[in-house]
Amino acid sequence: MAGFKTHITTSTALGIGYGATALTCYDVPLPACILAAGLCGVSGMLPDLDSASGVPKRESIAFAAAVVPLLLAERFKRMGMESEYIVLAGGAVYLFIRFVLAKMLTHFSVHRGMFHSFPACLIAGEIAFLLCGHENLWEHYFNAAAVMIGFMSHLVLDEIWALDFSGGHLRFKSSWGTAMKFWGECLGSNLLTYALLAVTTLASLGDPAMMHKASAAGTAADQQVATQPDDSQRQ
Repeated sequence: MAGFKTHITTSTALGIGYGATALTCYDVPLPACILAAGLCGVSGMLPDLDSASGVPKRESIAFAAAVVPLLLAERFKRMGMESEYIVLAGGAVYLFIRFVLAKMLTHFSVHRGMFHSFPACLIAGEIAFLLCGHENLWEHYFNAAAVMIGFMSHLVLDEIWALDFSGGHLRFKSSWGTAMKFWGECLGSNLLTYALLAVTTLASLGDPAMMHKASAAGTAADQQVATQPDDSQRQ
């Protein structure tokens, strides 16, 4: 399989390209582009959170523990929380990720399990969508896409490295097909993954930014109907 340096180099290059394209072609604000580029770069390590030990897991947990509270700060502020409570909530999130979540991953995950799968990629993207507290819906999509690009780069590289071209003949290694999959060998992990996907999907659909857009679209439709003359007025 591809090594840590290959994964992080590829996802970082993709992140830089993603942010630069958004900045130059679509006039996305520079801070948003830098954040998305960073999220894409780090997401190249996410599938290896199921590894027993090593640099990818350690660095991913450390990064998530530091950055997730910062991403949630805007959402907490929009919820009307005072500054002191935002700091306390951020500290609680840090401790949960750094110690509780890290311990759970160590005990309940298996390398090349459902962390290496398409539904896991969707879950990572939807979590990024939910972490964004900005009122503009496009920023939610922008960050989610960045995470999914970085995540998918890891899966694609693992499958490429599972191909052996030595001797002039193509040979599939035993690891081929274990990264880009919809279903794994463990039924419990499969059910848990799809249950988590359902939860994050429902939460994303109920996000305030999504609801606000739906409400605005409904209001615009009502106004359009109200401005159309009825049959009696046409006569």
